[in-house]
Amino acid sequence: MKYLTEFRDGELVQKLLAEIRQSVTRPWAMMEVCGGQTHSIIRNGIDQLLPPEIELIHGPGCPVCVTPLETIDRALAIAAQPNVIFCSFGDMLRVPGSTKDLFAIKSQGGDVRIVYSPLDALKIARENPNREVVFFGIGFETTAPANAMAVAQAKKQNITNFSMLVSHVLVPPAIEALMSSPTNRVQAFLAAGHVCSVMGYWQYEPLSEKYHVPIVVTGFEPLDVLAGIHRAVLQLESGRAEVENAYSRAVQRDGNAPAQKMLGDVFEVCDRQWRGIGVIPQSGWQLSPAYREFDAAARFKVENVFTQESPLCRSGEVLQGLIKPNQCAAFGKECTPRKPLGATMVSSEGACAAYYNYGRFISLESIPG
Repeated sequence: MKYLTEFRDGELVQKLLAEIRQSVTRPWAMMEVCGGQTHSIIRNGIDQLLPPEIELIHGPGCPVCVTPLETIDRALAIAAQPNVIFCSFGDMLRVPGSTKDLFAIKSQGGDVRIVYSPLDALKIARENPNREVVFFGIGFETTAPANAMAVAQAKKQNITNFSMLVSHVLVPPAIEALMSSPTNRVQAFLAAGHVCSVMGYWQYEPLSEKYHVPIVVTGFEPLDVLAGIHRAVLQLESGRAEVENAYSRAVQRDGNAPAQKMLGDVFEVCDRQWRGIGVIPQSGWQLSPAYREFDAAARFKVENVFTQESPLCRSGEVLQGLIKPNQCAAFGKECTPRKPLGATMVSSEGACAAYYNYGRFISLESIPG
């Protein structure tokens, strides 16, 4: 626990907060891209400790949250088939589709299994040669290398009963979409450290220059987040717009070259639908032609599933930073973690779940004393 407590030291937090207060002279709005950073901010009350001039906008960096509704429905359709073993990370099982979730499919007799790695699903496929094994491959660049490795191993080992339902999304096109939106209020970004550990941060440099926006690569512990905020404030106050690395213990500019090569072999860039946001051009990965035979959507003929979101759910506006979760009328009422309307209330990285779990739906004026 030593290296965790070092980045949660209360005295160092107060010192860094004092430096931020001394640096800021005017209002600034910055977005933490990653849902893991959002939970760290809300759980530790960082947004409430910051000076009032700084507004933190919660970004779309929760992979569960942005997985489109039609992809969830495709997963449900595949998982319901009798000869299928459907494997997924646990946080996807309660994400609502149009009418049900994967837990409902499991309760109705579907063979839905939680795994901790796509390689676990590949092992299940080897052990069950007479059944189709499907892995739900979602996420940002962070989880993509392991998913690519599983597909590459399946081809190398000729495991033909394995396939993957892919819904990978990419951070830089999302930043571009946000910055080019007429409703954009973001003046600086805290980039996700784990994404940059894979991809590096060279891709952010053209965006920083084009939109004159500071982008600071940031970790996830309280001191990491505050260090990222401090660097962003210093840039904003001085009129600079650069890419800075505040997470050098894990991130290098060029990233992980072997992982990037694997990704380039197995995947190709494509347009991608983001739940609650819409299509962002060139913002996703799909299996490349050399590995298309492992595409579960094509194998089970569910590519043409299209659906509509609940009209009550405003998660798309939350993901774009247009509203805070507790500004949605359904928050904590029609929409709770037990009966969610959208993925942002389900995911362990969802902004709505963070606000609900850490009491941000409670009015301070209503608390006695």
